[in-house]
Amino acid sequence: MKTSSRSSQTYIVATAFLSLFAIVGFAVYGLPFFYDFMTKEYGWTRTVVTSGNALGKLIVAPLFGFIAGWLIDKYGPKRLMIAGVLLAGSALAGLSLSRSLGLFYLFYILNALGYVCGGPLPCQVLISRWFERNRGKAMGIAYLGIGTGGAVVPLVASGLEKKLGWHGSLALLGLLIVVIALPMVLFIKGSRTGTDHPAEQAPEVPIKKILTNRNFYLLGLGSMCAIGVVGGINQHLKLYLRDLSYSQSQAAHIISLVLFCSLAGRLLMGWLADIMRRKYVMIMIYLIVASTIPLLLLPDFPCRIYLFAVIFGIGLGGDYMIIPLLAGDLFGVRALGRVMGIILVADGVAESTFPMLVGALYNEQAKSYFNGFIVLICVALAGAVIVSFLPKTKTAGGQ
Repeated sequence: MKTSSRSSQTYIVATAFLSLFAIVGFAVYGLPFFYDFMTKEYGWTRTVVTSGNALGKLIVAPLFGFIAGWLIDKYGPKRLMIAGVLLAGSALAGLSLSRSLGLFYLFYILNALGYVCGGPLPCQVLISRWFERNRGKAMGIAYLGIGTGGAVVPLVASGLEKKLGWHGSLALLGLLIVVIALPMVLFIKGSRTGTDHPAEQAPEVPIKKILTNRNFYLLGLGSMCAIGVVGGINQHLKLYLRDLSYSQSQAAHIISLVLFCSLAGRLLMGWLADIMRRKYVMIMIYLIVASTIPLLLLPDFPCRIYLFAVIFGIGLGGDYMIIPLLAGDLFGVRALGRVMGIILVADGVAESTFPMLVGALYNEQAKSYFNGFIVLICVALAGAVIVSFLPKTKTAGGQ
């Protein structure tokens, strides 16, 4: 029985890994690679090319975030994950053909739907239901999918772009999302609430109790700060590098290095989350992110960009992963879908609007991100302060 349970747990982690690899790694981190092609071919500004992500998440997150969380809590993640994979793949294929802003925004909305239905939210619930002990390690391993996909996609996209052009490269990435993620999701078993795993037998927490708890708002605001900051950097990193005259290949390798280093960050923060209070791990992550952005503002020196890529990547690795772990501690696994459904709405708003803010603050004449990056540093530090007011939860070992 134990062998069967371990085998099922391994399958669950592998499924979440591949879903995050494709839907977040490819569909979220892959799209900014094509922004400079869009600005050049279509004449769109940096604010416009980052507005698709903003519009998609601002429309989808408030309308579907909580509903998706409720459906996952009630019926399990499988059905929504299938829909999410298909939507994300279709969105990238559609964006490859979108020469008008109307189509551009339409397919970004589909991409946002794919993210909500098949991305972090269902994967977080899936893992939390199957793991009581070592949940941090399991979440860290599954979230390696984001870093791996994000590290691979600029290299794949760069190689495909040379052979197929950027339109063909983007369309093929959409197909790869479906091929990579869908097969494992189709064979998920035992995901219906209350039937298959002891972690699902905990009493259900009323939504009113969650919404009247100040910790819910502290966690939401703190996570918005962090996710907004990393979104602001990630969406503009290639554009920033192109301003510094990095080639397409050089920029792809640096972006890949950031996501490669996020793998170490996920494992490290997942391990720390199992041995120390997760609140302190969260604060540490926020401070790491805040401390790396000044490197982008300093005068150039040898290995400056590479130093930034390594340290920022480590912080990025733990950023998304620590939020559901702390939410599970504060509100319990049975409520995780609804809690994260709402928090991901708020995070989606931050992740989508902050890149637009950074784009609006960009100085076209001086080719400078100074004002935008200063704002991001302040927001990251504010997030650390907000999280410091959360209560001390128990460690995974019960101390």
